[in-house]
Parts: sequence; C-alpha cells; structure tokens
Amino acid sequence: MTILCVRFQLPPMHEAALPELLGLLEEFTPVVEALPPDGALADLRGAERYFGRDAVELASVIRVRALALYGVDCLTGAGPGPMLARMALRDARPGLTRAVPGGEEREFLAGKPVAALPGVGTATARTLCEYGLDTLGRVADAPLSTLQRLVGARTGRELHEKANGVDRGRVVPNGVSRSLAADRPFDRDELDPDRHRRALLSAAGEMGARLRAVDKVCRTLTLTVRYADRSATTRSRTLKEPTAHSAALTRTAYDMYEALGLQRARVRSIALRAEGLAPAEQASHQLTFDPVDEKVRRIEEVADRARAKFGPRAVMPGSLAA
Repeated sequence: MTILCVRFQLPPMHEAALPELLGLLEEFTPVVEALPPDGALADLRGAERYFGRDAVELASVIRVRALALYGVDCLTGAGPGPMLARMALRDARPGLTRAVPGGEEREFLAGKPVAALPGVGTATARTLCEYGLDTLGRVADAPLSTLQRLVGARTGRELHEKANGVDRGRVVPNGVSRSLAADRPFDRDELDPDRHRRALLSAAGEMGARLRAVDKVCRTLTLTVRYADRSATTRSRTLKEPTAHSAALTRTAYDMYEALGLQRARVRSIALRAEGLAPAEQASHQLTFDPVDEKVRRIEEVADRARAKFGPRAVMPGSLAA
C-alpha cells in the first residue's frame, strides 16, 4: 500500500484552505497530486522507508495533524495504485483508513458494481450489464476477446486489466489549478430535483458573471454533489470551446447532473468549479446563424452592467426570483 487518497472534509465555502492542507501532505512526500475541490493523491513509497511506517500509519498521523493544525478531519483510502486508493476511499470512515493490501486487489474489486470502476461511463456499464457482466468479478473472469467485442479493443483491454486489479496509474505532482468556485449549500438535505437544478442555475450564473468580470474564460467545468451521508460525487467535463457564457455553463452543468442519474438523493450542497482559466481575448467563439444566441449574449452584457451598478440581484432568471 503505497498510494494514499485523501479527502479533506472542508466546510462549504472553505475550499481556499486546500493549498495549506496539500502543504501538510508535502511534509511527508513531494509527490502530491491535487484533486480539487477537497482531495489529493500522495505517493508514499519513499515516505514509508524514511519514516519506518506503512501508509495506514502515516494516514493516521496526517489526520491528527490536519485536525490539530486546521480543525479539518479527513477520509483516507490506501492501495497499491491511484485507482485502487480512490476506490478504497469510498469505503473509508473518519479515523478508519480503508486499505487494499497488495495481492488482494481482485478480492476487493470482485463484488463491486461495474459502474464503480473509474472510467466506466453510463453507456459502457449498461452494455456490460445487458450481457450479465454487472460486477467487476464477472468482468475479470470474462475472456478478453469477449470484452473487446462488447466495448472495443482498447477499452476492453483497459477494463480487463483494471477489473483484475492492474493499476497502471501514477501520481502526477501538481498544484491547485487556478479556478473559480460557486457553492450552493441547502438549509436541509434536499430531495427535490427542481431545487437541485435551481441551485445549478444560480451557481452557473454566478460563475459566468465572475468570469466575465475578470475577462476570463474556462475550459473545464467540475460539478461536486455532496450528500447527507457526507459522501460526494465529482464529475468534470471539458467544454466544446472555452467560454464565460452563463447559458453554456448552465447547459453543461445540467448535462453532468442528469448523467448522475440521482433518484431521490438527499443532497446537502452542490458546487461548480470553473477550471483551466484563460484570458477572454485569446478564446475563439464559433459563429452561428442563430439570432437567438446573439440576442442572449447582448442581453447578458446589459445584465452585467446592471448588476455592476445596482448589485448582484438586480437582474436574475425568473425562476430564482421567488
């Protein structure tokens, strides 16, 4: 167990503390990969030898220091590779690191649904389930040729390797990317999908206005949905073209939310993060013959001027005015 996946339980609107928490991890190893908005991967191969402790023991030390120095608890998963560490994190609890020992990868994966494997999307999972390959154990036992016929040669080989516990990923050191975030916590755990969509509309509108105010566009939009049991789902999507257009950001946010397939999920908060920021003058925009698109963009410019003069609530969608 040499890779640690950590998720810091940051309160809403306190994601700015992540760089300091990454610095805490870097006291143990320089190989740290940030996973905004609240997580990180750490390669502890050198740290285990240096400190004379295994990854689980080091995870306990990291948790104690995070609590003592920053008042932040964390969840940790440990495994031989990044994929297994991430999957182990889903079974972790505060104070209890979920570890996948080397040699037990297949046993750990066998009973999990195929959709739990990173990189397996809704369409791939549906195809596999139609042929009875609904668990990773069954996928691991299936002939490679069968998987390749179902999902393609490359995808089939990667799926076969991952289901058998072969983790070829590595931790790539980086910093927290320059980004903007908008968080929408609910007063109580929210079941209503319409309220979820209103939160997305509000967050995307704020995101677009903030990007336009600093003359920036974003290349990637990340959605984080936090649930009542303190777990969370994060999805990212690269935009067709860098943009600060609120309508485009809203459409992408809606698409990611719908792809989650939530059914009466008790949602505690919804957050959007714009990443890969770049100067607006360097971005290109595909021209269209749709007069509605051009009209919406002109209205957006007028609304921005009104908000700058009279406040952020001077102009807003009607569904948010209630």
